Amino acid sequence: MAVRGCVTLLFFLLSGIVHADELLPATVESSTSTLPLDMQTTIATTPASVTPEVPAPTNSTTNSTTGPTTTTHNSTANSTTGPATTTQTSTTNSTTESSTTNSTTWPPTTIPHNTTNSTTEAPTTTHPNATTVPTPPPTPPPVPNPTVGNYSIKSDNTSVCLLAKMGLQFSFKISGNASIQTLNLDPNPNVTEVSGTCGGGGNDSSLVLKSKEITVHFVFTNVSQKFRLHSLMFSVDLGNGSIFRDSNNNLSLWEASLGSSYMCRKEQSYNITDKLAVNTFELQVQPFAVKKNAFGTAHECSMDDTSLLIPIIVGAALAGLIFIVVIAYVIGRRRTYVGYQTL
Repeated sequence: MAVRGCVTLLFFLLSGIVHADELLPATVESSTSTLPLDMQTTIATTPASVTPEVPAPTNSTTNSTTGPTTTTHNSTANSTTGPATTTQTSTTNSTTESSTTNSTTWPPTTIPHNTTNSTTEAPTTTHPNATTVPTPPPTPPPVPNPTVGNYSIKSDNTSVCLLAKMGLQFSFKISGNASIQTLNLDPNPNVTEVSGTCGGGGNDSSLVLKSKEITVHFVFTNVSQKFRLHSLMFSVDLGNGSIFRDSNNNLSLWEASLGSSYMCRKEQSYNITDKLAVNTFELQVQPFAVKKNAFGTAHECSMDDTSLLIPIIVGAALAGLIFIVVIAYVIGRRRTYVGYQTL
């Protein structure tokens, strides 16, 4: 019986404690209603949730007061593109007349975004001060040597007064900055017409060669029993009505004695003007005193004379060397003979 009485008493005590906890808020509320308006405080009781503390990049504190109630909110918010998880913690102090509510928002969960790396090639930019090197024009192929032609002028149907044998190549440029053009004269009688005059009695001889494109006029003069090329006139039809002309009336070329011919087998180049040059091949000319329709004794040009000079020099050197050897041998023999006589 004693034990049952103790158990019954303990049960009543626990029931009283439970009812006291349920009646306490109502008692506190009724007691606070009797206080003045500025002293009334709303007491909020919220079970606290304990979560791990995470540092927040941004802390914003908002204090809002309505009448006698003071509420403090500490919230941390982080805006991301993913869904956010929010945890609130409320703390209630029943020992004071004011209630403090702490609201904490934890950092939201961030969902990573897909990143696309795109590469764009930078446009090519030309510097305004850059110097563009012009592409040189292609080099034209070399012009082959011209064909050697035979030309003659007759004083009558049978007698020849002027003979010429040569291949002609003309190089010219239309202006100072223009490129050089090179043309060969075709000696074919079907292509080139031959005309001229016979000189005599102080008159000049002339030779005119005219093709479809090229016209060249040679004038020879006779002074002091010697002839020479005195004048050369040249013209070429460039097409579209354009004609290039150039000449020189003060020349002194191809000089030789009357009754002989001037000959130069090697290629010769003559600058007629600053825009015109003439190249000759296998040249031989006799503008006066032609006999038996044939060339007279040839007066060779200096280049042909040079080809003969080299063998002459070599032969003279060898002859001198042989002479020195012979003299040395004779002197040596005489000394040996004198020595034998003394013994």
